[in-house]
Amino acid sequence: MQTLTLSGYRETPLRPGALVWFAPGTIHRLVNDGGLEIIVLMQNSGLPEAGDAVLTLPPDLLTDPATYAAAVALPGGGAPGTDLAAAYGRRDLAVRGFELLRAAAVAGDLTPLRQFHAAAIGLVQPHLESWRQRWRDGALRAADETRQQLDALARGEAPHFVEAEVYQIAEPRDRGRRGMCGQLDTYPVS
Repeated sequence: MQTLTLSGYRETPLRPGALVWFAPGTIHRLVNDGGLEIIVLMQNSGLPEAGDAVLTLPPDLLTDPATYAAAVALPGGGAPGTDLAAAYGRRDLAVRGFELLRAAAVAGDLTPLRQFHAAAIGLVQPHLESWRQRWRDGALRAADETRQQLDALARGEAPHFVEAEVYQIAEPRDRGRRGMCGQLDTYPVS
């Protein structure tokens, strides 16, 4: 895993069984040299796939939301079975931009990375209200339910025991959806 932050560039080996995570804002590139299966759990109610992660495209494609959207759009929204050429083209643009940022960082110049951060903020700001709603309906609701359960336990009660259940999603909703980080099998969790 190649990562880039204001601390610089770093490579972290990925091996079967390893658990690796990073904080939001970490630019990352995963290089799979063969057969390694990577299972990804995303926090924040799927915001990365909803656009809060900005691909490291070359600077001329980060100038405004319309230019960026056109550069990252996939036919059929990336639905399974759609042509891979557009996804590979988008990937290649992101790798090219990543390589520019990495080269500058390795040379000790974090200015391009800071410029990328500023461009990314400008690109995502129009989506903030819909993301706040996703957060309210997901992560915040789950945290509030946990608070209520803890408060009930403190009172010697456990009304949530009545609602205890086992849940299963037997199959992904989509197999092979083209996502930001490759092909995804997605499970809707609500």
